[in-house]
Amino acid sequence: MGIRYLHTMVRVKDLEKSIEFYKMLGLVERRRRESEQGRFTLVFLCPPDQADGHADVELTYNWDGDDGLPSDSRHFGHLAYTVPDIYAMCQTLMDAGVTINRPPRDGHMAFVRSPDNVSIELLQEGDALPPQEPWASMENTGHW
Repeated sequence: MGIRYLHTMVRVKDLEKSIEFYKMLGLVERRRRESEQGRFTLVFLCPPDQADGHADVELTYNWDGDDGLPSDSRHFGHLAYTVPDIYAMCQTLMDAGVTINRPPRDGHMAFVRSPDNVSIELLQEGDALPPQEPWASMENTGHW
């Protein structure tokens, strides 16, 4: 019996704000589960072409809140996604008020954080794009 990746679970403080962020990355909601007894909502998002659940992010929202969020806990590392145009994605996120923590100076890799302080790695699909401004001279902001 082999092991199979299912999803990455992330606890969120503001479910709608978090869903909006992941949808800006291009993910779509695949399914949702609400538990009155457990007092939580689970929302599963994935890339549109992977609706079989292969690359899910499970957002876990506790109805009664979670005083520890958002913390800078990085016990799981980060989520990573390839994008067709890293510059366009970073511009879209920046225009929406998202801080680009590690700009795509090399045309290949960038890091941002979700509203719940989750580190997100964005990688250029295929070969790196040629360096271009303003990204090439943009400094890091914070950490990832």
